[in-house]
Amino acid sequence: MSLEDFPRHPLTFGPSPVHPLPRLSAHLGGASIWMKREDCNSGLAYGGNKTRKLEYLIPDVLAQGADTLVSIGGHQSNHTRQVAAVAAHLGLGCVLVQENWVPSWTDPLSTEVGNILLSRVMGAEVRLDPAGFDIGFRDSWRQALDDVERRGGKPYGIPAGASDHRLGGLGFANWAYEVARQERELDTFFDTIVVCTVTGSTHAGMIAGFAALQDAGGRPRRVIGIDASATLEKTIDQVDRIARRTAELIGLKRDLRQDEITVLPGWAGDEYGIPVPSTLDAIRLTGRTEGIIIDPVYEGKSMAGLIDLIHNGDIPKDSNVLYAHLGGQQALNAYAKAF
Repeated sequence: MSLEDFPRHPLTFGPSPVHPLPRLSAHLGGASIWMKREDCNSGLAYGGNKTRKLEYLIPDVLAQGADTLVSIGGHQSNHTRQVAAVAAHLGLGCVLVQENWVPSWTDPLSTEVGNILLSRVMGAEVRLDPAGFDIGFRDSWRQALDDVERRGGKPYGIPAGASDHRLGGLGFANWAYEVARQERELDTFFDTIVVCTVTGSTHAGMIAGFAALQDAGGRPRRVIGIDASATLEKTIDQVDRIARRTAELIGLKRDLRQDEITVLPGWAGDEYGIPVPSTLDAIRLTGRTEGIIIDPVYEGKSMAGLIDLIHNGDIPKDSNVLYAHLGGQQALNAYAKAF
């Protein structure tokens, strides 16, 4: 099979915008930095990277005759907000398990504002759960699926980040193909892609998609994942597994090489969801040089990684870098005291 063989339910406006960041590039004095804007990709509740993944899950949801989407994330999950939006868009029910993934961040409004507020506005049944951070399958999620069945519904389970799902990597394999088309239109080539990685399928899909493009005659490039999970080995294992599964699904005729799967530590801090000084510095620098807002859980950490990789020369001065903005600014409302 190839990527084109998988049905897709369009949710995005079309290709997400790509544009240069001249003031940030000049400030850092190194590589030319561009940004691809998944925060501007859809009319559904501010979009974000999970919207692309859900485009490939929806045909399966409809084929199974499901009437309720059931998913899971932290209190300020961008993913669950996008699941709630898709459920509303399709006229389906929605049950969201919202766990306390950042227990040491004691903002009293973390369960009231930002993403979780938007999910409630869109009609989702929100279940607060005290469990801490983990990217694996959870008993609370399975319980929610069982509860929907017991009351006569037909649930469709979507794991955290839509990642550990058979189709979870397809959205960003397609993103890679979209980048290649935009490069031709812009008459440019991005030798380095930088993306945040936690539950893994965004990064993994990119790895598979760009590997397929290279095998079809494209130029090689680096796809760098910046860990924001603070559970590095779990994230590496998940990225590796999803990338290989996705590569097989889209018809790659070889095994992925280990050097194609790069997850770099150093910017996550000691705990998922806690902004460290480099996170806040990256958010302020991006805002003050480009007027672009990034979040304290994901993008602030991947941008901090990009900044340091340019400063230390790991990304050379002659590089053309594409930074993936995955959205998530709504969570800033729960981190006001950091600013």
